Parts: sequence; C-alpha cells; structure tokens
Amino acid sequence: MVSINNLSVEFSARPLFYDVSYVINKNDKIALVGKNGAGKSTMLKIIAGLQQPTSGTVSSPEGITFGYLPQQMEIADETSVINEVKKAFGEHLRRDAEIKEITQLLSERTDYDSEEYNSLIERLEFLNERAAMEESDNMEAEIERTLLGLGFMREDFTRGTNEFSGGWRMRIELAKILLRRPDVLLLDEPTNHLDIESIQWLEQFLQKKAKAVVLVSHDKAFIDNVTKRTIEISCGRIYDYKVNYSQFLELRKERVEQQMRAYENQQKQIADIEDFIERFRYKATKAVQVQSRIKQLEKIVPIEVDEVDTSRLRLKFPPAPRSGDFPLILDNVGKAYGSHQVFDGATFTLRRGEKVAFVGKNGEGKSTLVKCIMNEIPFTGSLKIGHNVKIGYFAQNQAQLLDGELTVFETIDRVAVGDIRLKIRDILGAFMFGGEASDKKVKVLSGGEKTRLAMIKLLLEPVNFLILDEPTNHLDIKTKEVLKNAIKAFEGTVVVVSHDRDFLDGLVEKVYEFGGGKVRENLGGIYDFLRARSLSSLQQLEKNRATKGTEILSPQVASAKETENEPTPKEKAILSYKEMKEREKMLRKARNEVEKAEKEVEAFDAKIAEIEEILASGSADDKLFNDYAQAKKEAEMAMSRWELAQIQLEELQTKFSEE
Repeated sequence: MVSINNLSVEFSARPLFYDVSYVINKNDKIALVGKNGAGKSTMLKIIAGLQQPTSGTVSSPEGITFGYLPQQMEIADETSVINEVKKAFGEHLRRDAEIKEITQLLSERTDYDSEEYNSLIERLEFLNERAAMEESDNMEAEIERTLLGLGFMREDFTRGTNEFSGGWRMRIELAKILLRRPDVLLLDEPTNHLDIESIQWLEQFLQKKAKAVVLVSHDKAFIDNVTKRTIEISCGRIYDYKVNYSQFLELRKERVEQQMRAYENQQKQIADIEDFIERFRYKATKAVQVQSRIKQLEKIVPIEVDEVDTSRLRLKFPPAPRSGDFPLILDNVGKAYGSHQVFDGATFTLRRGEKVAFVGKNGEGKSTLVKCIMNEIPFTGSLKIGHNVKIGYFAQNQAQLLDGELTVFETIDRVAVGDIRLKIRDILGAFMFGGEASDKKVKVLSGGEKTRLAMIKLLLEPVNFLILDEPTNHLDIKTKEVLKNAIKAFEGTVVVVSHDRDFLDGLVEKVYEFGGGKVRENLGGIYDFLRARSLSSLQQLEKNRATKGTEILSPQVASAKETENEPTPKEKAILSYKEMKEREKMLRKARNEVEKAEKEVEAFDAKIAEIEEILASGSADDKLFNDYAQAKKEAEMAMSRWELAQIQLEELQTKFSEE
C-alpha cells in the first residue's frame, strides 16, 4: 500500500540511515524500534510527507490518507473540546451544511423545469447518497465514545481547550486523528500522555478499528499487544521481522551473536594480516607478499555489530543506613486547591522494603500526594516520615536542578563512590550517554537527556526510600530494564508513580489507585489490579470520577462495605412508587437500546458471512465487492452504537445501585 524505496537521510554529512526499502501493507501493525537517535521519528515524518529524505522516495496510491501524531505539537486554544474534535469530521460537516443550503434553495424556487433547478436536484441526490454511505449521523456517538475512551468526562466536552494541560490537549489531537480513520496511522510515542485505562482503550482501538499502523513507543506491553511486525533501525540499516516485539528480541539476540562471531573472526583475520605486514615490511624477499596483504587489507569491508543490549548491566544502589520499620504513615491526609478537593481522608502505612505503585487518571492526585510526602505543599491530616528515613526523590522537573556548567561525566563523577566509579562509562552508555556524549555540558542537553542524567544521579545516591514520579517518560526500553533491575535489587522502600505496565510488572506488590477523590489500596501486582479493574471497565471509571470523598479500601473491605451499604427491604420500600417506576423505565429503555444494537450487529455479521461465502466461491463482481465494503462499514458503525449503549446502561445501573 505504501512503498519506501531506497531511502537515505543525512544530517551534516552524517548518515542517519541509507538505502532503506520496505512496504507497509494494508492492515499492517508495525512497531518501529531502535535506540534514541536512530531515526524513528524522522522516518515517520518522511512517510507522513512532512520531511524530505536526502534521497529515495515514498510512494502510495492516490487518495490514501495518513494520520500523524508527533511527540510535540502546537495546539490551538480558541474553541471547546467537542468543537475541536468535530474538526475531524470537517468534510462531513461541510457536506451537511451544503445539503441544508440546497434544500433551503429548492424550497424557495418555483422554476422546476429550469436547468439550474435540475442541477441542484442532482447535487442534492449525490450528497445524500454520500451521507447515507458514510453514516455521518453516527458522528456524535463516535466522538463521545472516543473522548470517554481517552479519559475525558462528559462535562469536559464543553470546556475550552485552553483549560487543559499540554498532555490533555495531545489527547484531543489523538482523538481527532483516530476519528478520521486514516488508511495509515503514524503514532510517535502516543502513550506518553495517557494513563493505564486510556492506554488499554487505545490498544483495543488499534487492534480492532485501525487499518495500517506504524508505531514508535517505549511501552513494551503496549507495542506487544498492538503490533505483529517489528522494523528495527540500527547502524543506518533496517531489519524487518514479521513478529511482535518480544519475539523480535529473541531473534535480534541471535542476529547480534552471529554478527559478533563474524566480527571477531574478521578482527582476527585483520590482526594476522597486519602482523604479517609489520614483520616482513622491510624484507626485500617478502615485498610482493607484503603488497598483496596490504591490498587484501584495503578490500576488507568492516563488519558492524548492532548496538549491544545494555540491559544486562547491573546497577546497585550504594549502601544506606537502615530506616525504621514504617518509613511512611498517613492518617486522614487531604489536599484541596480552593473549592476543588483533590483527595481527602487518605490513610495508609508503608512498611520498610515495600514497593508500591500510585496509579490513576491524570489530575487525580498522584503527584500531589508525592508533593505532600516531600512537604512541598501544605495539606490536611497527619503525615509522618519514619525514623532514619533518607528519601531519594525523582520529580518530573528534576532535570531543572542540575548544574548546567558541568559535563555529563563530571555530574556523575561527583556523586559516584566506591567500586561504582569504575563503571561510570558503562552506566552512562546504558543511559545513552556513550562516547562523546559524556563530555557534553549539561546546559546543552535536551529535556529528555537532562531527565536521564538526573535519574543516573539519583541511582548513585545512598538512600533508603525512593519516590519516583513518572521515571520512564524519556527512557527507551533497554534503559528502562536497567532501571527496573536496579530498583528490584534495592533493599529500601519504593513508591513509583507510573502508567507503564511492563515497568511495574514484577516490581511492585501493592497498587494504590487514585480516582474521584478516593485512594484505594489493592494488594498484588499491577496485572492483578488490572484484571480486577477490567470487570467494570468504563463503568467503574465513571463511578470513580463522579464519587466524592476519599477512603482507602482493601478488596475484602470494599466488598463488605458494598454489602453493608445496600438498602434494606424497609429502606427500599421508602422509595416512592413513581420513582421506582421511572428507574425501571430508564433501565428498560437502555436495555432495549443494547438489544437493538446487538441485533443490528448480528444482522450485519450474518450479511458479511453470506457475502464472504460467495466471494470464496469465485463468482464475484464489482457490485458484490461494493456491497461487502458497505456491509463492513455498517457493521463497524453498529458495533460503535452497541458499545455506547452498553456504557450508558452500565452508568445507569451504577448510578441506581449507589443511591
């Protein structure tokens, strides 16, 4: 569908990649991987037509559409969320406006036999046919489903885009791109601004609804779940594997081992030739052989070995004094900004050596509670730091605290002690500061580079309580593995604020969920938590956002509390007959909508199966192919209507069960 032919890119005469060729097929789900600086983002920009290569071409059929989400972008702030997202349906809206205008004109004219009147009739028929084919009436449902999936609440729809942070505005842009349903989606780190629930929704969308996808991401679980093909950019070349990322890692390991063996054999051959030349250079009787060896040496093409996997590097925190048994004790802690109560009544205790995660939607109080622990902001309630606790804190703005006049190496050299000093170069290499990069001054580093440097600095400090706020945002997959192994080996207490499931998997044994002013304690790892959450999905999400007051509940206590809060038969009887009937009516209507949508889905599935059977027999014509495409599109729309109806039914059931 899209053909990349002999592509080469150079920056300041330095080749980024050269003579690269591959094809993006219809419905391909591709992970584009490689170390930072390998050229992944550049490749996406070239495919999207936003950057020109030094040489080579990108060709695609006429009319093919691309949707490109960069890591950073300028976003306008002159409208509401719903109106901004509706721009994705610009063509539909222009067509609907034209239909309305022509209809108005026809109602005012009486020259029924004129050529102009007939032209208007023909144009109106054409536009109505297009509208019927594209089912644009479903626009509102599609917008609502997408915005809810990406973490917005319904009351957010009418808010101005300028009221949202940069991360939330990137979600708005992502929603617009997804709603356009382009033929090829080009996504550069789409999960950087998403929480766990939104990442899971995006996974499902890309799996079921998207066509071709080319994805750059440092979220291993995300790319594993979405992609089935992996293209690696390494040493200026590409390696194309028809497998997901985890399988690619195994195949890549074999490839690098083969390269290393070939490299070592070549180095031995070169050493032998050079040794011969050196020994006999000045002997006249060996002049011919020496010249032959020199020519042989000149003809050797050096074998390049791809970037070595540094995830095996073992980083160990320096020894720190033992803390007390309870490094952190919270009792009824709360924080409000004006009339907005972020959370309240948070009460829990961390034991020495526990590793826990703070998760939840953006803006629900994870980083706010961390700032309370660090005593950076005032709060209500009691918060005690235990005996002999030495905190190592990685904030999202940690990079701003570095000394810009020092070099990268000097910054780490000043904090490294003991045997670790012998491994400074290895550590810097693992965090992508190898070679000349270690001699750069901090003030010339990018934001991401400064963040990585601040992380290394923290890893070398003697602390017994680590608090990490989104530590993986600027780390690639291999570097995250180095960090994860270091934290797993850390003997102290750890709090991690993160949305990266793969990073948290096997690292934490307890999850604190923030949402709707509540902080819930969940025993078990991140996937235990996600399995429990998937039972209620968006229903629970809306419930958490809408509920006021904060409490920390273990699963057992939560279950008991739900039972305890159920109204007694006597309490149920107090409800007026009219109110009960109204509830039943609303629920019945919602169930009917779900059943109606289910029947539509079943009908279209049956129609598609019937057409597929005819197509398989080989007796097909153009009309049948058109019918098949139309049936697939209608089935997709029916599925969207079913999803929305199901969400609305679950919301009603939740609302009535709480009252």
